[in-house]
Amino acid sequence: MKFIFPQNYDFKNKILGIIDYSTALANVIWYVFVFLIVNLFCYSLELKIFLFIFLCFPFFLISVTGFNGENVIYVLKYLLRFIIKPKIYF
Repeated sequence: MKFIFPQNYDFKNKILGIIDYSTALANVIWYVFVFLIVNLFCYSLELKIFLFIFLCFPFFLISVTGFNGENVIYVLKYLLRFIIKPKIYF
């Protein structure tokens, strides 16, 4: 079977059809950073688990649900650019 895609269709490769590769890489980097910081400063296993989930789960939810199909890294870049130079964009 041949499938015909329109020329304006934007085909993006995703892991399991859910999350972009760049977002997954950003998630892994964030998880490793949080894991190292939590292991460095906390001694209780329960506190380590709580802090890891508390700091990583919201970022995971935002990356999976997304911002209307927009990549999370681009959204963070736009937010940082707006914080540095606040302008009104139409």
